Amino acid sequence: MAEPADRASYPTALGASDPETITLLGHDLAEEIMGAVGFGELAFWLATQRRPAPSEIRVFEAVLAALADHGFTPTAIVTRLTYLSAPDSIQGALAAGLLGGGSRFLGVTEDTGKFLHEVLESLGGALPSDEAGWDAVALSTVRKRRAAREFVPGLGHHVHKAGDPRTPRLMRIAAEEGLFGPHLSLFAAIGRVHPAVLGRTLPLNGAGVCGAALADLGLPLPLLRAFALLARTAGLIGQLAEELRHPVARDVFLSVDLNNTSVPPDPFVPEPLGEGDGDG
Repeated sequence: MAEPADRASYPTALGASDPETITLLGHDLAEEIMGAVGFGELAFWLATQRRPAPSEIRVFEAVLAALADHGFTPTAIVTRLTYLSAPDSIQGALAAGLLGGGSRFLGVTEDTGKFLHEVLESLGGALPSDEAGWDAVALSTVRKRRAAREFVPGLGHHVHKAGDPRTPRLMRIAAEEGLFGPHLSLFAAIGRVHPAVLGRTLPLNGAGVCGAALADLGLPLPLLRAFALLARTAGLIGQLAEELRHPVARDVFLSVDLNNTSVPPDPFVPEPLGEGDGDG
């Protein structure tokens, strides 16, 4: 029977199947990808629809490792607590942790990559050729952020105040693979010059350097947080696996439930509208 002329068509270069085969990225999934392509390589390939070089895979997988787990962060705690509340919903526990990936945890990867890219775009293609040139751009950038009372994404860490060990390691890996590009160069320069503007030294954090490295790999900027969430998914699975063997979520819950203190209500009072602040 002939197909209707107006039949809808939904083209995709990703997964497609027929009764005999499954095709992924133009390759036979069973025969050419399974057992031959690592998960990190496949994730990169799916996002870019081009197969990464070994050097790119090394940097990309180093980023995934850096972001997989960082202890009892809010994302890990909420995953464990959700599992305590709903052990029948493993997907709910994982989703709860991933939904907490925002501007303070995990989202910094995206924020830093986009911030650095915006600065680079403002240069109009005239990128510095040496460290002194990068320092000049970084100094101007940090001064502008300070004048606007805005934070510099990727600068500072609540635990690693003397230096995040992930940052120099990822920079070395990128340099070894010839992938230390303009985003990492600018980020490193910010680390060198910011004390002269801020009057104190803050560490370049791991989430920020991951954003710079991902941007240098040419990955889509709107997906940078997604890669951080991909990495953290593995970490959250680890948190749940440990919760099964050595549960702590109930203790976390009880430490709050048994130690709360009743206080009088503190009603919210909206600020009065000034002249000209209404709708007109």
